Amino acid sequence: MKNKFYAYIQNLQDQICKGLEAVDGKAKFHQDSWDRPEGGGGRTRVIENGNVFEKGGVNISAVHGKLPDSMQKLFNVDEADFFACGLSLVLHPKNPMVPTVHANWRYFEMYPKNVSGETSPLGAGGLSWFGGGQDLTPYYLFEEDAIHFHQTCKTACHKHNPEFYPTYKKRCDEYFYNAHREEGRGIGGLFFDYCKATDDMTMQDWYNFVTEVGDSFLEAYVPIVEKRKDLPYTEAQKDWQEIRRGRYVEFNLVHDKGTLFGLKTNGRIESILMSLPPHVQWVYDHHPEVGSDEDKLLEVLKNPKDWV
Repeated sequence: MKNKFYAYIQNLQDQICKGLEAVDGKAKFHQDSWDRPEGGGGRTRVIENGNVFEKGGVNISAVHGKLPDSMQKLFNVDEADFFACGLSLVLHPKNPMVPTVHANWRYFEMYPKNVSGETSPLGAGGLSWFGGGQDLTPYYLFEEDAIHFHQTCKTACHKHNPEFYPTYKKRCDEYFYNAHREEGRGIGGLFFDYCKATDDMTMQDWYNFVTEVGDSFLEAYVPIVEKRKDLPYTEAQKDWQEIRRGRYVEFNLVHDKGTLFGLKTNGRIESILMSLPPHVQWVYDHHPEVGSDEDKLLEVLKNPKDWV
């Protein structure tokens, strides 16, 4: 399975980068291949200063070795080796009318010498699993864009289980949440983790589901970009985008498990922090005008909606 999924994300990286370059029309992805001293490596691709994308990355990695002590405590194992591979992407557009987007699809195997199913988040026998998702972070809310993104997510989920979309949509709203701000990072999408073999779902079934979601990404995001990338905007609207980008940075550095995992496993720092935007503002005690478009966005971030 690990070889199969790694081959899939290598191909998906190619497809997504090709699609995004076509949308941008100017910038191309720059590739860095890197090795991890403890085992494995990856292929980082970054796009910058394009017609559409100010900065973005579409990265894949496959790493293996001894599970760090901090992760041993999380999974309640005495000693273990691991394998992890995945694709992670973040795109920060120039135009504040175009939303930022994030997506990640990953596969993990763990080989412990001792595991207790009583307190491990995996449960007994759950030593390989899938995870991932995709979520949208607009700076100005266009409801039709939110509906399109969520409908694409729902369609991909419903091909496998009608309970997946409402379950993983709710988890996304809960996970991508800046508790210290009491607001969502964006308008959500899907988030799933510890997807392991059960009586109802084999690992092949999970592979089919996760790859369905991965294959739907361009369909979910590109039509929104095409519709909004040439809209006019003001300097004040650009300032708002950069203030909201600050909230994005806060989530990634304070709450995001993927960032934490990368830092704890001696991942490549440039690839891990690729998700951070190039220009950000932190304005002291900033509050948008009541009733403004900016204020309307905050209302949705504080009270998640059912878009479809």
